Amino acid sequence: MTNTNFKDFGISYDILRALKGLGFTAPTEVQEKVIPIALTKRDISVKSQTGSGKTAAFGIPICELVDWDENKPQALVLTPTRELAMQVSQDIMSFGRFKRIKATAIYGKQPFAFQSSELKQKSHVVVGTPGRVMDHIERNTLDLSKVEILVIDEADEMLSMGFIELVESIISHLPKKRLTMLFSATLPKDVEKLCHKYMDNPLDIEIEKTESVNQQIEHSVYVVKEAEKYALLKDITIVENPDSCIIFCRTKDNVDKLVDLLDDEGYTVDKIHGGMEQDERFNVMNDFKRGDFRYLVATDVAARGIDIDRISHVINYDMPLEKESYVHRTGRTGRAGEVGKAITLVTPYEDKFLAAVEKYIGFNIDQKDAPSKQDVVLAKAAFKQKMTEQPELKVDKNEQLNENITKLYFNGGKKKKIRAVDFVGTIAKLSGVTAQDIGIIKIQDNVSYVEILNGKGAIVLKQMRDTTIKGKLLKVHIANK
Repeated sequence: MTNTNFKDFGISYDILRALKGLGFTAPTEVQEKVIPIALTKRDISVKSQTGSGKTAAFGIPICELVDWDENKPQALVLTPTRELAMQVSQDIMSFGRFKRIKATAIYGKQPFAFQSSELKQKSHVVVGTPGRVMDHIERNTLDLSKVEILVIDEADEMLSMGFIELVESIISHLPKKRLTMLFSATLPKDVEKLCHKYMDNPLDIEIEKTESVNQQIEHSVYVVKEAEKYALLKDITIVENPDSCIIFCRTKDNVDKLVDLLDDEGYTVDKIHGGMEQDERFNVMNDFKRGDFRYLVATDVAARGIDIDRISHVINYDMPLEKESYVHRTGRTGRAGEVGKAITLVTPYEDKFLAAVEKYIGFNIDQKDAPSKQDVVLAKAAFKQKMTEQPELKVDKNEQLNENITKLYFNGGKKKKIRAVDFVGTIAKLSGVTAQDIGIIKIQDNVSYVEILNGKGAIVLKQMRDTTIKGKLLKVHIANK
């Protein structure tokens, strides 16, 4: 690790301030290598493992390079999953909070009309899944004419999910002159072709899997008959007594069954899988991030790119059939310098999948014997004690940043011909307020939401009750959302 600081990259004060509020201290290796190059607008191909901090590696340059005054999207980020699209859009808005950067997430299973309305507003960055992005392009609801930055995130996953042709089709609609950044945990030949075909003399950056990363995760495997898996899982969780644990299953049916069994046993548990409504999935994920419950049972939908701190254990209740999936699942633990445990239950007929995983990760996983009855008995009291305790609530980085931010509601929007610049011009002239105190502005047909920064919400609220915008006196109060 070097002594490099984010200040060394020549990043503007507004973004440095946001990074400080988010608890970012020093750049990770991928951030250190990518950010300075991206700021020069040179194309980059990055091979970097999950959990390395690559969202900030492209999110920070995006926030630095976009022009707030431009209403049309200037950056497009493609992600393979809906969860990741939402996560990345939130992260970008956090990095660009004080620059008032607006990122819009577009993905399937959400009303098209709602997204279309969002895209009519000022959106500096659009983050989306390939299918839904293409839908918007074909329906002329996404204007790409001003896009100067393209990010293809998790390119290897795009390939495995069959999205590469869609990605190529989207690229064909983009301006030729642009900065393109591609990120991938692995670089299969098709992904390499993509780099060469659509990028201009890209700089290839590879972040080596260091020994220390492997050492941060203690891998182990238990061989068990299918009929005995649940009993073994209970014994393992009693002995290990995790603070925070994700249990992976291959199918949503297995998730549903396992959650019901664990819930009956008194575990603080919830679930996430592709059969759930999108809003419900987001809510469960946010509750887990906060620490509302200890055990999350999930399909692979939760394994990719979701940034959750302090997960002490990952348990593969069902052995993943794809070696890449093992890496993505287990990469949820052992993050941010903390040691994590990755435990896998393997049935006798799954030995070929285990062999493929071991070959892929480059080492043999320790095989362990099931906990003895004595070990389970000795550990039960501490386990039961923890079951009755409220998990330690985790401070959300965004919540820390939002402490001094007040969101105000105004009963006027596009239909009253009000624009973002009208709010900025009016509020910045108030007594005790400057343009730097104004955050993200969201204007809808009949209402608008304006974030007021630096604890100045009460001052703005009081004065705006008697101040007109474009000659109109709008009702104003603190927003509920």
